[in-house]
Amino acid sequence: MKRLLEGSEAIAQAMVAAGCRFFAGYPMTPFTEVLEGMARLLPEVGGVCMNAESEIEAVGMAWGAAASGARAATGSVGQGLSLMQESLAEMCYARLPLVVLNMARGQGDYFQATRGGGHGDYRHIVLAPADLQEAVRLVQLAFDLADRWRNPVMFLGDYYLAHVQEAVDTGAIAFEPPPSKDWALDGTSSGTGRAKIVSPIVPTKRNDPNRVSYGEYLARMAVYSQRIAAEFDPMIEVAHTGDAELVVVAYGTPARFMRYVVDRLREEGMRVGFARPVSLWPFPAEKLAAATRSAAAVAVYELNAGQMVEDVRLALPNKPVRSIGGVSLDNAAFGIAPAMTPSELDARVRAALAELKVEAA
Repeated sequence: MKRLLEGSEAIAQAMVAAGCRFFAGYPMTPFTEVLEGMARLLPEVGGVCMNAESEIEAVGMAWGAAASGARAATGSVGQGLSLMQESLAEMCYARLPLVVLNMARGQGDYFQATRGGGHGDYRHIVLAPADLQEAVRLVQLAFDLADRWRNPVMFLGDYYLAHVQEAVDTGAIAFEPPPSKDWALDGTSSGTGRAKIVSPIVPTKRNDPNRVSYGEYLARMAVYSQRIAAEFDPMIEVAHTGDAELVVVAYGTPARFMRYVVDRLREEGMRVGFARPVSLWPFPAEKLAAATRSAAAVAVYELNAGQMVEDVRLALPNKPVRSIGGVSLDNAAFGIAPAMTPSELDARVRAALAELKVEAA
């Protein structure tokens, strides 16, 4: 059943519906409202929400909960996630399922989300919704993916997603039963001589006959990241690309605005298309290449100095790719972008089309 909810409340309800039973965080707007929602909802279902003393404590608490087998999550804004990077890298090496929310203050965290600031060859799946109903679905999918891959999954939201109100259904989504968590440190193997270990350094105890060295384990985990990239089916939304001369690529909430502008331009007869990567890692490179096959050029709109545009260029090495975005924030830098209006986006797309026609001439 759909109800009118603020984004933060809807995301919190969806996480609880997905079976999240532990959540820890440190308040930073616009992540604070999700933390408040989890603090209210989790005790009602026997779960625990911790208002940690810092982001470092929050991710450490989430590490412990995930290692015990609980569906756990943490999060912050980009600034807070900077403090969590070491732990997130090591949780990838320890193969711990965790959902990480970045309720970003703008779109300056793309590199952080898709490349990370931790050590080693770790990667985590990154999902970026454009509206609240999709956010409800993707945050539940994040828990499913985290369990299946035994790997952290990042949910990349933003200020708008946290604060807008939409009619949404936050009920549980049915997925295939998750794999057994026979690796979890639930206390049942203690004192048996077969105690388990969850570690970012080695997968087994010293006396295990299958023990590998630290170097061997790091190499094995690099291959595991490559396996995720190869087997995960990247997600993308495309529209009007069949005959498009120019395809505009955007992600997150700004993509919702751009999709509207492209729809209106199509009504005027302009041959412009739209593409929105939903999974930012693994990036839908092959699907984007297929969607832009007929286009003469591609334009990338993002609210930063140019970050996703690098992935688009890597995906389309033989296609002209230009950035039509840029940094646009309010005085508080929380994400209210003066440049993100239909009229401004319309002008930028028209300018890119005009440049394309001049170049063609």
